[in-house]
Amino acid sequence: MSNKNVINLDVAIIGGGNAGMTLAKNLAAQRNNLVTTVFEPKTPQQRNYCWSLWATPEQQAGLKHCERGSWHKWRLVSDEEDVLLTSKKFNYLCLSSTDYLQHSEDSLEGCIDIKRSSVDNLTGQHNFISQGQDYRAEHIFDSRPPLEAAYGLKQHFLGWEIRTKQPLPDTTVATLMDFRVDQSRGLHFIYALPFSNHNLFVESTMISRQLEDKDWYRQAISEWLCNQGIEVEELIREEIGVIPMEDVTKASSNESKIGAASGAVRLSSGYAFSAIQIQMATLAKGISKGNFVIPQTTSGFLNTMDNIFNSVLLSESRIAPRIFLHTAKALNGDQFAHFMLGSAGFFEWFKVVFSMPKVPFIKQAWRQVFKHD
Repeated sequence: MSNKNVINLDVAIIGGGNAGMTLAKNLAAQRNNLVTTVFEPKTPQQRNYCWSLWATPEQQAGLKHCERGSWHKWRLVSDEEDVLLTSKKFNYLCLSSTDYLQHSEDSLEGCIDIKRSSVDNLTGQHNFISQGQDYRAEHIFDSRPPLEAAYGLKQHFLGWEIRTKQPLPDTTVATLMDFRVDQSRGLHFIYALPFSNHNLFVESTMISRQLEDKDWYRQAISEWLCNQGIEVEELIREEIGVIPMEDVTKASSNESKIGAASGAVRLSSGYAFSAIQIQMATLAKGISKGNFVIPQTTSGFLNTMDNIFNSVLLSESRIAPRIFLHTAKALNGDQFAHFMLGSAGFFEWFKVVFSMPKVPFIKQAWRQVFKHD
């Protein structure tokens, strides 16, 4: 039973991940008079993941406190091809979520409170309960991840951070996708980031509707490491995750959703960090002027194109690796980064579309337009 005394807030931020803490950090920097509280049951140390993005030098400088690794070269590889891209404008960064969240929390001191508790239920547009206490907030921003559809398309993964026995042969290249793994259960690739000569993050990633047993991903990682001649001296940590890759913006009419729950995840790749950063900075700037409307992160055109892309991946899984490699081959490093960030222009889109096998994409585009199942 909740307490009768209601605590009044101007702003309540539910969830302390990338979206919630970035919004809180931006609001704290404004030094406004809004009474704001973040509700997050887990500490930053309990949320230890690798977050990745393409960043300009200016963006990278602002993220130095949580950077794990940085690469200006990245590759996609299959049994037939090995595509290496180099960028002069962007670096591919891997961030420590723990360090990012802790740094963000530290910046709130004296400005915004953090409650180590979850929100049990939203009892109205402005009301909710946390640990039996009633709260009322003029504005609620809910950053909790969207519910996963049981058979919805998702990117699911298990990753290891390891210490290797021998030095790694090349630490200057990030392997974004290595398709030389079992493809029998859906689109499957290995993602590998060399942090240093003896420190490697390697992840088994699937894009499909069905989750796999944890040991299946572990076996895939072990086999890949063996094929690369990499011996594990120590397993430092393991992380597991699931990213919905279907449009979530229509799943709820709740206007308080921010971050991934608001559709900030790029549907064709699962990348979200940069889009969430932009969304939260824009939202905080609006709040400073009295505008609490949550900005959209992606256009209808981009979501439509991504949905067509994902439909092809599902219906033509045997050629899916070739589709990703064709995309990489059609663009230079800077263009590829723009494309993955969702900021590609008409010319980049033309080059990608022109490089694709036409029949599968025409079929899926037709189905999207006429909503054929």
